[in-house]
Amino acid sequence: MPEINTHSSTIGRYRWVICALLFFATTINYMDRQVLGILRPVLQQELRWANPQNIDIEYGYITTAFTIAYALGVLFFGRFVDRVGTKIGYSVSVAIWGLSSMAHALAGSSLGLGAARVGLGIGESGNFPSALKTVAEWFPKKERALAAGIFNSGANVGAVLAPFLIPWAIYYFAANPVHPFWQIGFIFTGACDLIWLGVWLLVYKKPSESKKVSKEELAYINSDVDEQALTEESVPMIKLLGYRQTWAFFVGKALSDTPWLFYLFWLPIFLKDKYHVDIKDAVHFALPLIVIYSMTTVGSVGGGWLSSKLIKKGWTVNKARKTTMLCFAIAVLPVVLVTSIDLWPAVILFGIVAAAHQAWSANLLTTPSDMFPKKAVGSVSSIGTMGGFTASALFLSLAGYIINTFRANGNVEHGYFILFALCASFYLIALLLFHLLAPKMEVAKV
Repeated sequence: MPEINTHSSTIGRYRWVICALLFFATTINYMDRQVLGILRPVLQQELRWANPQNIDIEYGYITTAFTIAYALGVLFFGRFVDRVGTKIGYSVSVAIWGLSSMAHALAGSSLGLGAARVGLGIGESGNFPSALKTVAEWFPKKERALAAGIFNSGANVGAVLAPFLIPWAIYYFAANPVHPFWQIGFIFTGACDLIWLGVWLLVYKKPSESKKVSKEELAYINSDVDEQALTEESVPMIKLLGYRQTWAFFVGKALSDTPWLFYLFWLPIFLKDKYHVDIKDAVHFALPLIVIYSMTTVGSVGGGWLSSKLIKKGWTVNKARKTTMLCFAIAVLPVVLVTSIDLWPAVILFGIVAAAHQAWSANLLTTPSDMFPKKAVGSVSSIGTMGGFTASALFLSLAGYIINTFRANGNVEHGYFILFALCASFYLIALLLFHLLAPKMEVAKV
């Protein structure tokens, strides 16, 4: 087989346009996801809560409803995307989560929020299986971690935009400043979802079907010989459970998704509890979150770049991925210090920890395509994501009880310390178990 010239000007760059679409989808996805945490202080005043004395517990239940729906939905979407393809699979996913986001505006109680959250969880569960399968279709192995890091950095950009846009919108469009128009936050993100859907339907095609892809770029995309020798027949999900590689990814996601979702839903509340910031105070509420999630973008892209660079230098995929993941698993450990320092040192520390998580995640997200043929990537990704959100659902409910209990006792910071300490330990445990289950990251013979 002739050597393929990897110089981008020679082979073409259209695959990065597709990566940009994945980036924007993930950006909007995380804006949708973060609105609830940002608006929690407002909703606490504007909605009817079943038990106002236990709002932390009810909030924990609402976030748990989202994560359980996500965990169940991802099993369906992973298989669905493998069967119908990324264009249709992604379209159905975005349509469901966009409409569900808008449905939050109809909620009048915590129960209504929980119901809308279930729809959002089901729809959003299709994002990562669809995006990862798209990466597997459009990129050779040597570029997948970088591509995954780029689209996954959309999570950080969405988390940066939401703390600024949502508070501004709900007060700008409010008829009475005492009662902010909180519904506009959910309507705005839902509308962004539907706009992206229209662009996706117009633009997306498989590499072999796209007129924008040159013959050289198509050959480069399909340059992994070991993958091309495999058939594209669908693989039953139950069969994939028999592979240690599947469980390696499952355990990695279960332990590393949990801290990220905890930060996403509880970080705005922690800032309010610890530093008494108000949602209308852009400098002390929005700016810290913007700084934190801006830093994570560097981690997301940098983590994918680092392992890709090591592979191009001759390291094995196994060594490059795990070495990179070890470095960033160590980097998250100082998060236990945030309960004992001032606001801006804590913001910088949170930014480092969140960036390390995204660097870790960029590499973990690539391992299904490292260890499985393209025909099984969506399903394996779904199984792992289901594990991540199931574990997160349990942890979020636990977090609600812990915070509520310590708040009632007047020492809520101790509750946060316990939760941050648990989050700090999860990555090293995850990497150890991943290595024991997939010591060489061999490609599964599916």
